[in-house]
Amino acid sequence: MNSQEKMTPDEKWDNATLANNFIFYKVMRNHPEACKHLIELLLKIKVNSMEIHGEEVIDIDHDAKGIRLDVFVKEDNRMYDIEVQVVNTKELPERARYYQGLMDLDSLKSGQKYRELPDSHIIFLCLEDIFKNGLPVSTFENICLEDLKTKLNDRAYKHFFIAPLCARMVEDKEVKDFFEFLISNRAADDYTNSLQDYVKAAKKNAQWKEQYMTYERIQAYAYDNGKEAGIAEGISQGAQQKAIEAATELLKEGDSPEKIARCIGLPLEQILELQKQITININQ
Repeated sequence: MNSQEKMTPDEKWDNATLANNFIFYKVMRNHPEACKHLIELLLKIKVNSMEIHGEEVIDIDHDAKGIRLDVFVKEDNRMYDIEVQVVNTKELPERARYYQGLMDLDSLKSGQKYRELPDSHIIFLCLEDIFKNGLPVSTFENICLEDLKTKLNDRAYKHFFIAPLCARMVEDKEVKDFFEFLISNRAADDYTNSLQDYVKAAKKNAQWKEQYMTYERIQAYAYDNGKEAGIAEGISQGAQQKAIEAATELLKEGDSPEKIARCIGLPLEQILELQKQITININQ
């Protein structure tokens, strides 16, 4: 058990930095200029007019649809998804693929041509070296395996920034300062000083703290009911019923079955069956 797992939700909130997914989302969502600067800094591009979306949500508010724990940004011809990854879950490449598919589905409207898809960039800020290749940045795009030269040119990119290596090895000082701040919470320039101020302000927001506490309870609930050990083996009948009730409420609020399955810990097939039953009851 690591030190974070031993902390209470209050202690986790008090110790949270920009490396906390919830804080990262709140800072970037509520300070678009900071998000814009981060994208420009990491990808070495110029971002024009942009908007931050929150399509994939966890419902933790009665008066709001929910929050997104990563940051989905769109501009005219490009879209970005940025996420802080504290622990190597051994499935980040698959998650990157899944996220890219969701972004494409969101951006292409009925009747549009496939070539109208914007460039898509998945950006993971990793606190662990997930590839063990010694590179501070690993960028992937589809390429022909037969000649290792011909690119598919589908304009879909996946970027993995390894924070400890970026803080030591990249030449750009501002990039190094950002990743050092992400790791240590020590600000060293104007940008990281502003991020530090935003983090402090976020942690003073009582509503956001309550949202975070609710999210932590959902996560603890999923863990306690056997998600880590396997639902089929570890969940009691009483806990199973509570999980079904929670999943039913989240479905009624409009959350996706996939997101509910990950948060509550029930199999996706069971969530889909619940969704069908709710639809039948509504139509009767």
